Amino acid sequence: MQPFSKYLCFVLLFVSLKSFAQKEIQDSIASERLRLNQTHLYVLGAWATANIVQGSISASNTTGKEHYVHQMNAYWNTVNLAIAGAGLYMVKKQMARHFGLADNLREQAKIEKLFLFNTGLDAAYIMTGLYLKERGTRVNSEQSQGYGTSLLIQGGFLLVLDMIQYSAHRKNGKLLDQTLSNWQLGSTQNGLGLSYRIK
Repeated sequence: MQPFSKYLCFVLLFVSLKSFAQKEIQDSIASERLRLNQTHLYVLGAWATANIVQGSISASNTTGKEHYVHQMNAYWNTVNLAIAGAGLYMVKKQMARHFGLADNLREQAKIEKLFLFNTGLDAAYIMTGLYLKERGTRVNSEQSQGYGTSLLIQGGFLLVLDMIQYSAHRKNGKLLDQTLSNWQLGSTQNGLGLSYRIK
């Protein structure tokens, strides 16, 4: 075999192996994103189920402000349980899908924005809870006080859960950023060119 042919074979083999490694990285990033989503939804579903069961039982055995706390916990978490169920169904569908680089970038940006948006909503739930508690005290409404306390509990839990998830997804997204940083767009003699930096 000619020296040039040997060199060409070596380069092609190296590029093929590097390309395979990049595909494996992209697949692992997508798998981790889906695993994180699945874990988040299982935790949300478990929290919702526990609150519905405990809230329904306790609401029927208590009166006054405490009754309304448990009642709102049960009501609130029927929505959480529906969200968890629908989310798990979507994750299961996505697990069979292959994510290319563009797909990964789009999905990663979407999930990070979603959790940032959710933390804003969670803060709004907490502020609404504080308002209801204050208003309930002012007008002597046990229902407002109870619902306010429930919103503080639910909003606080969701805020912690969503912040943990955002942090985990951002860490996973940094691996994608590193993969993307290997690609460079630059000028060539014939115009623009896309190159991949081999490390």
